[in-house]
Amino acid sequence: MRVSVFVEPHRGATYDDQLRFARASEACGYEGFFRADHYQSMGDDPGLPGPTDAWLTLAALARETDRIRLGTLVTSATFRLPGPLAVMVAQVDRMSGGRVELGIGAGWYEREHTSYGIPFPPVGERFDRLAEQLEVVTGLWRTPVGETYRFTGDHYRLVDAPALPKPVQVPGPPIILGGRGPKRTPELAARYADEFNMPFTSVEKTAEAYERVREACDRVDRAGSGRAPLVLSAGIVVAVGRTDAEAHRRAAPLHVASALPPEDAVVGSPALLVERIGRFAAIGATRVHLRFTAIDDLDHLELIASDVLPQLDGVDR
Repeated sequence: MRVSVFVEPHRGATYDDQLRFARASEACGYEGFFRADHYQSMGDDPGLPGPTDAWLTLAALARETDRIRLGTLVTSATFRLPGPLAVMVAQVDRMSGGRVELGIGAGWYEREHTSYGIPFPPVGERFDRLAEQLEVVTGLWRTPVGETYRFTGDHYRLVDAPALPKPVQVPGPPIILGGRGPKRTPELAARYADEFNMPFTSVEKTAEAYERVREACDRVDRAGSGRAPLVLSAGIVVAVGRTDAEAHRRAAPLHVASALPPEDAVVGSPALLVERIGRFAAIGATRVHLRFTAIDDLDHLELIASDVLPQLDGVDR
């Protein structure tokens, strides 16, 4: 089982906070450090000192870490044009020596778009734009050096793009798609993604989502096209403690009102988290992303590393 950490800096975190957490995650033996890509807190708390841009942050972390993989869960397709996004991610991949992953979605949080003047089209158009972005980004990365890339869609048009720079990873950084959508999300994941992630919900709902994605892979004949099987991953909100009191203290932020849908958090002992990860493994997950509620709680990070990771098959520490 591959285990990454996931944080939400829009709730309130400086770059230094994120650097400290990323370096501690690397030292503890986690595979990856992933962060949300949001420009605004989702509750009444303003999230001081304010948002940090995801890709600016990951570029800096790429130079200040050595081993840990770095990525977004997830970048909103509404935030960036696909051509510059491909350039940005490829550059950070080179800066990291090939450790970057691009989680990308259609975008959903209207409030932050309104606040910062970002267009927020209807959901159907957002998914149409996401599909074109995936075609453009992967097309630019795959274009051989010395050739140009062209694309004409309903929302984006590229003419004789030099398709540079090239990322270190070939044919490009892994792409992660995910979410609860029953139709277009599985289809896009089957066509473009390397990993499908179901975020922060029950094992039962995750199993249903995995089945929809497997059916989509069959419809597009992913295996016949020579593509590797999709990595199936799950997001888990964690509030783990040595005692019940410690676990419930860490779970306190989960009771604050939020725009997020209900989540199935693990609140309790390290053994409870081991059991939950085992249940995800039983339905096909080979990777989990653990969401930590407090980015300054390094003891939480270290507790899971010492009491959970050694009990998971395949974790290389």
